[in-house]
Order: sequence, then structure tokens, then C-alpha cells
Amino acid sequence: MPVLVITGTGTEVGKTVTTAAVAAAARGAGRSVAVLKAAQTGVRPDEDGDAQEVARLAGPVTTAELARYPDPLAPATAARRAGREAVRPHEIAEAAAKLAAGHDLVLVEGAGGLLVRFDESGGTLADAAELMAAPVLVVASAGLGTLNTTELTARELRRRGLDLLGVVIGSWPEEADLASRCNVADLPEVAGAPLLGAVPAGSGALAPADFRTAAPGWLAPRLFGTWDTEGFRGRVTV
Repeated sequence: MPVLVITGTGTEVGKTVTTAAVAAAARGAGRSVAVLKAAQTGVRPDEDGDAQEVARLAGPVTTAELARYPDPLAPATAARRAGREAVRPHEIAEAAAKLAAGHDLVLVEGAGGLLVRFDESGGTLADAAELMAAPVLVVASAGLGTLNTTELTARELRRRGLDLLGVVIGSWPEEADLASRCNVADLPEVAGAPLLGAVPAGSGALAPADFRTAAPGWLAPRLFGTWDTEGFRGRVTV
């Protein structure tokens, strides 16, 4: 798995913190890691973006960003409003391939959901994943509504013949409600892929050293962690 594409079922589902957790766990397992942010939106030139936040939390990783646009919008719209060139799927694939030549693992973080448009032709992260023949990790929210968006994302991945590695809950609440607890059992059913982790809410606010120590415990072995899927499920489901 030299390249792993990380997408979300929408915005604000914990995609960047999950990317950082995977990076930290992989580093802890002795892997060299690069993080590629395909297009960063809503951040000024002098501000740190998502790739830099991953590096802050996970520790020394190579970071790359193909484009940055000031408006917090879909990349295609943000590029148009800024009067700048859009990022195209083949450019994402080419950048990931270059990083993969010098690293054990390249994490490609998208923007928003799988089908958010990157360019005026409708190119998406899914198109880039196809070009790379890379597996995809889906980050989902915990609570009510997540089953629909997760299943829609999984169906599109299957339609394209892409490998859905699994699902990670990007922000697991300290006090989980009934829907969240039930979703632990239901998410892998609707996705047709395993649940590979649950990142506690607020993890991004941890001190970096604490984050790196804890991250493997949030992720299953397929993501370089020690998380016990069945044990977690047994504790929280009803």
C-alpha cells in the first residue's frame, strides 16, 4: 500500500486528524511517510494548512500541497474565484507517484467528500484514485445521518472498481448517543468494508507527543495500529 487516498463523507468529519493518526501510527511502525494535500482551500498564504497540521501532530513527515485558494469552497469554485489554475486528477496522481518513490507510504488527503470537484471539467479525488489504482479510506461521522453518506460513498467507489480499504469514525464522542453506538455495527454493513478505527473527539487538541503515543490505539492493524474492532464494538453497541 504505497499510496492511500483519504476522503470523507463530507466536510468537518475529522479527515485531517484521521490522516495525522494514520501518519503517526505508520511512523511508529517504522514507515517513512509523505502527506499530499491535493488542494487546500480557506487558508491564507501565511497560515498552516491541513498538511502542516498533520506534520505538527504526527511528527516528521514530508508534506506537499498542490494548490492553495483563499475561499473555503470546493476546489474548483475556489480556483475560479481566485483566478488561478485548478488542480487536475492527473496532477494529483503524478505528485503522489513522485512522493511514493522516496517514501514507504503516501497519504493523499482530499477536500470534503469523494466527488467534490477539483476542476472545471468535473475531475474529482475519485478520478485521481483511479489513476493511481490506490485504495481509499473513508472517514465518516459517528452520529445520525452517517449511514446514508457512507453508503453513497461506498457505492460510488465500488461502481468505479476502487478498493475501499475501510471506514474510520473521525470524531468519536466521549458520551456517545444511541445512534452513534448503533452505527458502530451498522457502518461496516452499509459500507461493505470493515470499521478500521475511531478517533476520539478533540484528539487534534492533544499535545503532539501525546497524540503520537495514543494514535495507534485508535486504528486497526491494517492502519498500523492496535485497535481491537470487536472489543470496541462489544463495549459500545446496544
